[in-house]
Amino acid sequence: MDAFHIISTAPFFAKNNGAFALEDFDLYCAVISALEWRRDGSRIFLYCDRPAAEYIGNAGLSSVWDEVRAAVPDDLGGIDPEMFWAAGKLLALRQMPAPCVMIDTDLIVWRKPEFGEELIAAHREDLNPDIYPPLEFFSAPGHSIPEFSREVLPLNTAFLYMPDNSLKELYTSQAIAFMRSAEKCGDKLKYMVFAEQRMAAMCADFTGTPVKTLLDKDHLFFPQDSFTHLWGAKQKMRDVPALREEFIGRCVTRLQRDYPGWEWTVGRIKEAAR
Repeated sequence: MDAFHIISTAPFFAKNNGAFALEDFDLYCAVISALEWRRDGSRIFLYCDRPAAEYIGNAGLSSVWDEVRAAVPDDLGGIDPEMFWAAGKLLALRQMPAPCVMIDTDLIVWRKPEFGEELIAAHREDLNPDIYPPLEFFSAPGHSIPEFSREVLPLNTAFLYMPDNSLKELYTSQAIAFMRSAEKCGDKLKYMVFAEQRMAAMCADFTGTPVKTLLDKDHLFFPQDSFTHLWGAKQKMRDVPALREEFIGRCVTRLQRDYPGWEWTVGRIKEAAR
């Protein structure tokens, strides 16, 4: 099964003037995520913008992916990068032929699920009004949200298997149109997760596409060995250097032990990461 990662630098440059670089734990996780996906012969591509492609190329890490595709617009095609920091995912998904899997760079899949006609997401999320407000909350002049279900639970898209192009086109066209039309707002999270996560669930429901998830939303923090998602652990590693060093040490050990021929990536990551 073909999969892809996404790196978009627009959100970084919207807040920073310096050179773009990934943090060490992010880069280690992305490399292991790609190599693990390729272990059984599956392909994984990196969709990115030009600055990200240059960064990965200069780091000497391009061969970690089957191909690096600098196909994401540097400016996100007019989408506000501060409001919609994950817009690059939707812009990349629009270009990747289905069936395909979209994987966040901070997610490692140790055991692949069975792929068929179902959409597969990481997990469902509750319709917490503090995060997922009623549709009347949103202001997006020029874009009219279709008569989608308001009750269907959102889908976390850290992992998203898109089974066919018709669903992919509906989802990406609706999400991208909403992001381009949205008025600037202080409640950025609500807008982003609506476009990315709630829209995915609503489009699947609208088309009658069955949905399954990798994890049950009520058991996200229960022990399991099928997936690793850094998620909130990234901030903990920033705050506690010992946790960061422990994680990086485990990544180095795994790269040297489990991926023969790729041990050289450790040195490249150390040089490229911030």
